[in-house]
Amino acid sequence: MRYLLTLLLAVLVGFGCQSESSYTDDMAEQHAGDTPAASGMTDVDTDDVNTETVTYGTVNGQAVTGYMATPLDGAADLPGLIVIHEWWGLNDNIEAMTRAYAAQGYRALAVDLYGNEVAEDPQGARALMQAAMGDIPTAHANLAAAHAYLTEAGAAKVGSVGWCFGGSMSLQTGLALPNDLDAMVIYYGRVPDDADLLAPLAMPILGLFGEADGGIPVSSVNAFESTLTDLDKDVEIVIYEGAGHAFANPSGQNYQEAAATDSWAKTLAFFEQHLKS
Repeated sequence: MRYLLTLLLAVLVGFGCQSESSYTDDMAEQHAGDTPAASGMTDVDTDDVNTETVTYGTVNGQAVTGYMATPLDGAADLPGLIVIHEWWGLNDNIEAMTRAYAAQGYRALAVDLYGNEVAEDPQGARALMQAAMGDIPTAHANLAAAHAYLTEAGAAKVGSVGWCFGGSMSLQTGLALPNDLDAMVIYYGRVPDDADLLAPLAMPILGLFGEADGGIPVSSVNAFESTLTDLDKDVEIVIYEGAGHAFANPSGQNYQEAAATDSWAKTLAFFEQHLKS
């Protein structure tokens, strides 16, 4: 099966041959002194939304639960969104963003890749992220279960979006489901430039990055874009001048209003085009 072949490639190739430890160390540096307090991204209108905790699958014999939000008047065939948490985990702020997507007309499911754990400080987040990055097959199974749950609930199309760690996992969603995911948004997640790894991707991709991000170098983003362009993929990369890592995170002190506001508008327009049309 193509899924299994892609999964094997993802495990063997990884992110540009950089170890999970290197990635988590870089993220710990970017979030040094940070806390998972709500950022300005959560200041959005989320009225008229239904929410519930759902069990969306079983992975390694364990039930996995997430946070589902849908419009009150939503139809059964609403497009679906897999919402992937930052390195802090599935906290209240991610739930707020999930409601924000639902308010825009999506069946939004915030997945949990940390096994019901949430970090309160950078040390805890680093440990949780490193464990998750070190077990990509389990992450793939989790994300595939979320996709199946949304499609079984009636979603005609499904996209993925995530921030920081979640940005890298948004890409992993596409690698796990190269022909089934309909749109992908990556907020400053680490990205590879290996053509063999990226070749199976069939969905349009939007990447949003900060020019001053010390953990995700612009050079790596440019290499990612160049490889996808050479492969004739539908890709748009936006790099915000002066913006650092986590500029649009729902949690933390790195929020930058101008870049966050513009990236939110671009994300909504992208999903409108590719999931609702």
